[in-house]
Amino acid sequence: MYLVTVLGNLFIVLAVSSDPHLHTPMYFFLSHLSLADIGFTSTTIPKMIWDIHTHSRVTSYGGCLTQMSFFMLFGCLDSLLLTVMAYDRFVAICHPLQYLVIMNPQLCGSLVFVSFFISLLVSQMHNSVVLQLTYFKDVKISHFFCDPSQLLSLACSDTLTNNIVMYFVGAISGFLPISGIFFSYYKIVSSILRVPSSGGKYRAFSTCGSHLAVVCLFYGTGLGVYLSSAASHSPRKEAVASVVYTVFTPMLNPFIYSLRNRDIKRAMQRLLSRAA
Repeated sequence: MYLVTVLGNLFIVLAVSSDPHLHTPMYFFLSHLSLADIGFTSTTIPKMIWDIHTHSRVTSYGGCLTQMSFFMLFGCLDSLLLTVMAYDRFVAICHPLQYLVIMNPQLCGSLVFVSFFISLLVSQMHNSVVLQLTYFKDVKISHFFCDPSQLLSLACSDTLTNNIVMYFVGAISGFLPISGIFFSYYKIVSSILRVPSSGGKYRAFSTCGSHLAVVCLFYGTGLGVYLSSAASHSPRKEAVASVVYTVFTPMLNPFIYSLRNRDIKRAMQRLLSRAA
């Protein structure tokens, strides 16, 4: 599954970069989302595979902080890129005549850079919070990776101030992106409903169907994990559920975009024929 995830997302990146027809804002953001997905799943799965192979369940404090830092970085980057892609679909559907003027290369590059910078800031803020906490030696984490919520719950010092900072981090990486996506799709749906013909409505909505499916998969699985863990209080069930959004979601994204998109299919076929 890890190899399918990496190869599938890598194919998306290579197909977009090698095909001039795909040098558009939508596919530019898609290629960066694929890179973020590779990074997101690579922060947890290779370490887990190695631990299974060596029968080792030990990780160092520094290694745990590093894994958590990259997990937060790529997870937040995923969330922000999905928001940027929702804005791109909003401009494409609600302002089609000004689309190429608004979504110019400078703005596209700036949006990706700002998303990465905010993700890096959130990751480092989270790290600074964890570094200020006091832990016992030889702490047991009931998970297959250093989950941020698990590390905070294992602290033996006062966490009130740190919890306030964590809520702020959660707002930046979760609430604001979701709000942006909801607002974009509210405008998109309002614009589509004003289209007189049913064929026109279908064509307009089909351009954002893949993105909407990925958004539902990404936030649905993540929300499901935290709701199930809050209800059951079972670390084992939470660990099993976490596999869904750390493995399944990044693995399915390339299939969702390639199966529903003729341009991506053609680009992949050309890429494979060129390699053969």
